Amino acid sequence: MENGETKVKKKGSFFGKTFKIITLIVVILAIGCVILNEFYIDILWFGEVGYTDVFFKSLFTRLKLGVPLFAALFALFAIYFKLFTMAGGKTLPGGDGKGAFISKKLPYLLSFILALVASVGVTQNLWYKFLEFMNSVDFGEVDPVFGNDISFYMFKLPFLRTLLLAVFIIVSIMLLVTIAYSMLVVAQKSAQDSRVIADESNSYGKEDVKGFFSRMWMTFRVEITLFISIAFILGAVYFWLQRYEILYSPTGIVYGASYTDVHVSLIADTIMAGLCALSAVINIVGGLMKKMKPLVITCILMVAVYMLSGVVETAVQNFIVSPNEYAKESEYLGYSIVSTQKAYALDRIETRTYTVTNNIDANDIEENATTIQNIPINDYLPTLDTYNSLQSMRTYYAFQDVDVDRYTLNGKYTQLFISAREMDTSRLNADAQNWINTYLKYTHGFGVAMSPVNSINETGQPVLIAKDIPTVTDYTEIRLQEPRIYFGEKTDNYAIVKTRAKEFDYPSGSDNVENVYDGTAGIPMSLLNRVCFAINEGTLKFLLSADITSDSVILINRNIMDRIMKIAPFLAYDSDPYMVICEGRLYWIIDAMTTSDRYPYAQPSSSGYFNYIRNSVKVVVDAYNGDVDFYIVDDDPIAAVYANIYPTLFKTLDEMPAELKAHLRYSEAMFKVQAEMYATYHMANPSVFYNKEDAWAIATQYYNTNKSEEVVNPAYLIMKLPGREEEFLLMVPYTAANKNNMVAWMAGVCDGAEYGKLIVYEFNKQSLVYGPMQIEQRIDQDTVIAPQLALLAQQGSAVLRGNLLTIPIEDSILYIEPVYVKASQSATSLPEMKMVILSYKDQICMAPTLKEGLEMIFGKPQQAEPEPGPDGIIEGNTDDQQGSGNEGGSTASTAVEALVDKAQQAYDNAVKAQQSGDWAKYGEYMKELEAILKELKEASAEPSGSTQAPKTDEAPGPAADQTDTGTEVPTEDQGNPDEGTVPTDQQTNQN
Repeated sequence: MENGETKVKKKGSFFGKTFKIITLIVVILAIGCVILNEFYIDILWFGEVGYTDVFFKSLFTRLKLGVPLFAALFALFAIYFKLFTMAGGKTLPGGDGKGAFISKKLPYLLSFILALVASVGVTQNLWYKFLEFMNSVDFGEVDPVFGNDISFYMFKLPFLRTLLLAVFIIVSIMLLVTIAYSMLVVAQKSAQDSRVIADESNSYGKEDVKGFFSRMWMTFRVEITLFISIAFILGAVYFWLQRYEILYSPTGIVYGASYTDVHVSLIADTIMAGLCALSAVINIVGGLMKKMKPLVITCILMVAVYMLSGVVETAVQNFIVSPNEYAKESEYLGYSIVSTQKAYALDRIETRTYTVTNNIDANDIEENATTIQNIPINDYLPTLDTYNSLQSMRTYYAFQDVDVDRYTLNGKYTQLFISAREMDTSRLNADAQNWINTYLKYTHGFGVAMSPVNSINETGQPVLIAKDIPTVTDYTEIRLQEPRIYFGEKTDNYAIVKTRAKEFDYPSGSDNVENVYDGTAGIPMSLLNRVCFAINEGTLKFLLSADITSDSVILINRNIMDRIMKIAPFLAYDSDPYMVICEGRLYWIIDAMTTSDRYPYAQPSSSGYFNYIRNSVKVVVDAYNGDVDFYIVDDDPIAAVYANIYPTLFKTLDEMPAELKAHLRYSEAMFKVQAEMYATYHMANPSVFYNKEDAWAIATQYYNTNKSEEVVNPAYLIMKLPGREEEFLLMVPYTAANKNNMVAWMAGVCDGAEYGKLIVYEFNKQSLVYGPMQIEQRIDQDTVIAPQLALLAQQGSAVLRGNLLTIPIEDSILYIEPVYVKASQSATSLPEMKMVILSYKDQICMAPTLKEGLEMIFGKPQQAEPEPGPDGIIEGNTDDQQGSGNEGGSTASTAVEALVDKAQQAYDNAVKAQQSGDWAKYGEYMKELEAILKELKEASAEPSGSTQAPKTDEAPGPAADQTDTGTEVPTEDQGNPDEGTVPTDQQTNQN
């Protein structure tokens, strides 16, 4: 009976072990299949986007390094461990048992495991640094301490340090295995000799431990000596390379090597390198002489020198440097200033003096019409709210972002807001969020919304010049031939197109228009690929869906940021892609930066991630086909190294289509970094820098409903800088550190041959120029404007203050801030631009429109006086016209002049009422002015021989039937003066 139970138990045990083995094999195969499946899909995708060689560059480089390294390490480990175990295996008990296993099988098994782990780890951490090392490009600049080209620190030193670390880890593993095996062998010898500890007294225990290590040293002194000597040699190399790390020292007065680093730390590292090399020799000699004391002495000496160097550094810093800090550190301050300026391209900045005289008038305003007509009285956040409320059309459409760009519309250079209408399937109704709708039906966004930055309609909202679905516009320059957006900022899902289930295209009344994708993107849905994607996405619908055919393709990695980072993860990207219309198609442009934290002496950025940056690459993504192009736009050594590594990845700027090139912008992310660094590192004089005598700060302002200070964001503007033509710029103002008066501003050029140029205009230090925060404070203290803002904030409304813009015009500064009103009780209410605040010199006013505000401050431009003819007679006033037939004309002229005087008086009264906040009187005077203008129009209708009444500008203030725009917007038909603005829906109905 017992035998039967024993057989059953053995049988159950056998099946249990078999099941576990099979389960383990299945799990391993499943993991392997998943890994291989992802690898296969990556190959398919990189092939689709045309960058297969980029993908295989990583793989082949790893294989080129990893396979030879594995073979070399396996051979090294196997030979060493075989010889090592042959010496110790004879002493192990068991004959052909444990001793045989250790001497015959263990060396190869251990060698295989260690070689595999080491080769994979080393290759993974070393392959890219190896490519940079092999493809390095000289900077043409040297560090001031060692005189090495900057490329040594960027591309070579990181590789050498990583390689040293890898070798040290491998040697340490071998040393640990050697020590462990040595202890095992010695312990076994002790057991065989029957040396059993009988007395547990302290003295006997110490002697026994000492004897144990003595026997281990005598048995394996050659092996231990060898590895310790190798460790010392690696230590010598480490300390020699460590000498260069003083160029990144954060402990001194500036980032980089200071007086103490150069005169103490550098010498200490050199001595340590020499001691390590000497210790290696002494250790070898001691091993051959069978003595441990030389090894112990050298180790103690090295520790003592290392600790002493720290004491000396502290003493030199406290007793020599600190009492005479500037005298000792001025040289190194200069190194840091120069290096930081080069690392952030601040040395390329052109500085100019800007003398503020504030003597412009209405004629100057008119001469700078392009600047005035592109002042953004619309702000980013209110515009985004408006787009999402009025132009999303359906809940599943969303505008992710609003971008600023410029277009030439009907010959006028115009600054615009543009935003893509993207599909967001997470906004579908809950019962509609199924697999077919999410991945086959609702696949793409549609079109854009666009509006000039300077125009509003009668409700205070942006004037849309591209809107609706399909996109409607009057401008040929921005008409879309392909408005569909398959690749964008919100396209986070894959999409299967060219299926039997036609895609939703756009809503049309109560019906939906459908579409079938006919672009070039996509991976074919063959049976094999369907199986692979079913595994990858964890759903059988890829195999079971009847809508997927052999013609179907799948679009993956559709989020444009994920898409470009998967292709080129070594670049840093601006987080704000912007949409561009080019030849009727939609493209995304993304700014890509090359960065490094290895530029000697350069101060790290506030993020701490880098101390060198260039906006060297522009990335263009086709919103319909997903094509990705990388263009090198800057002469940057790091970009040149990347181009050497990936020769087919990058294109030159000359290869970019001219129409796309016209929409390149100075990267805002790059500009912010440079502006922040320049606030301190514009001080090139070490003495001024040391005392921070002329430190700057980026200006602050009040923004939105928040009354706490916020840093002014750089603003894209079309303006005419002194001595230059109108151009698209990125600009930010500076104030003195801890003060609010403005001292300078920085502009980044976005147009033409000087694209990428930085210009800094510095004000005369003896003159006072208001900073944005001082203007904000003046607004809050103004006895006319402050009560009006409080009045606008009543009855459940919130007042939002937009970006305060600092606009240089000629030799003067004009400040402009839009004011929005939004219902505070409703989450869906739209902000409406109600007022514009303007400040010039000591004047400050608030008006419904920018035009009215400018007229309140500067008045209207004077009409040019007619020049007399050759006989002294003014043209248009000849003797024939002065005959008796002109008497009626004289009477009409007198009547017109009287009406003009009355109109001027009504206008002046309206302005005074507005300034005092008496809106009731303001309305009365505006009605009076309207009546006078009608009389004036009738009085002007005289025969051709009569004297013509002078032309009068439109009345200030909104009329009931008039769209309120900040400035004129170019239209398709310039022949009709009444078509100076793009009509809104309300205007179209009225007209």
